[in-house]
Amino acid sequence: MAHLPKLDLGLPSYDSLFSTEEERQEANSEKVMTIPIDKITDFKEHPFHVTMDEDMAKLIDSIKENDMLMPALVRPKKDGSYEMISGHRRKFALSQLGRKEMNVIIRDLDDDQATILMVDSNIQRENIYPSERGFAYKMRLEAMKHQGKKVDINVDDVPVEYSKSTSTQVEQKSKNKYSVELLGEQLGLDRNQIRRFIRLTYLIEPLQEMVDGRHENEIKIAFNPAVELSYLTETEQYDLANAIVENQRTPSLAQCQEFKRLSHDGELTTEFIEDTLSEEKPNQREKLSFQMKEIDKYFPKDFTPGKKKDLMIHLLENWAKKRSREQER
Repeated sequence: MAHLPKLDLGLPSYDSLFSTEEERQEANSEKVMTIPIDKITDFKEHPFHVTMDEDMAKLIDSIKENDMLMPALVRPKKDGSYEMISGHRRKFALSQLGRKEMNVIIRDLDDDQATILMVDSNIQRENIYPSERGFAYKMRLEAMKHQGKKVDINVDDVPVEYSKSTSTQVEQKSKNKYSVELLGEQLGLDRNQIRRFIRLTYLIEPLQEMVDGRHENEIKIAFNPAVELSYLTETEQYDLANAIVENQRTPSLAQCQEFKRLSHDGELTTEFIEDTLSEEKPNQREKLSFQMKEIDKYFPKDFTPGKKKDLMIHLLENWAKKRSREQER
């Protein structure tokens, strides 16, 4: 016997007839759930470093004493796992304490919504590296562009600009607010500041580490010189990074601007970089200068320049005391 097709008469379901509106709202609302930590993956291309520093130690102590007060935010993935949106540092802290689960809020988000929430939940932290800000701003503007908002910075290629007045004139003629202006208003930054942070994303990793102050040799490059260096080609940047480590000296802002000009004209050479960094800057004239390779063989391989300096000062102090005693005899 043939079965008659089911007719959709638009009548309410059995569940809806025998459940209250409050119960239906409760079923659709977000809840705090406890899920295994190993089911949570980090956000793809998460721009913020999660490291064991002083702030992390404080967070671990806080969770150990008070537990995790705020749940993390995750979104579900097709394979049954979850992607972290906000809570990477809390996840790391829980893992350090040997915890296997964490409290989360599960929310369905598309890629652009997830990116904007991820950036906004981290960008207001106090201790954020300059390069982290650059990558975060770049990701957020890209997401805003996908959502149909106007973006007056091409986040895939911030061009070389020698005439600041031209970009200002273009901005004044625009009647509509661009995404970068909206982002700037939220963060208290102007358009050019955001552009300069994004420029740091074009630095190679060793130079990013230097501008962040996290380089293994404790070398630090100031923000403005680093922006100028971001216009060099990748090969030129590696030549420069090697010369900086070799000479234990960073270029001045004026030198970086000259590197940028020569690179733009296709005239920057490895020899010029080496010669420039081997020159003494005015504030270095009273300093003893030598290449690290001349003394590296006398130190353990894991010694940083700072440790080498401390040891040399300590040895010189002992030598001076010994010399003084010999002269008193």
